[in-house]
Amino acid sequence: MPASADCVRPERPFLPQSQDDMRTYADLIRGDFEAYIADVQDYFRCVDEERARVFSEARDVSEDYERFLSALE
Repeated sequence: MPASADCVRPERPFLPQSQDDMRTYADLIRGDFEAYIADVQDYFRCVDEERARVFSEARDVSEDYERFLSALE
């Protein structure tokens, strides 16, 4: 059985309450938000791929179960 994907949800970026802090750390904050957006897109792709993999596996398991039940008849 293949190992499941390890989709790691990105952490939400920190946004200071103070506008002065926002201005002071604007480059860092902007970088954090841009990294989050890129990471969340990767996360969505990973989740979509894992969903497709599990859906396919569930279909195979269902067919196995049908063969099992038929063997008991």
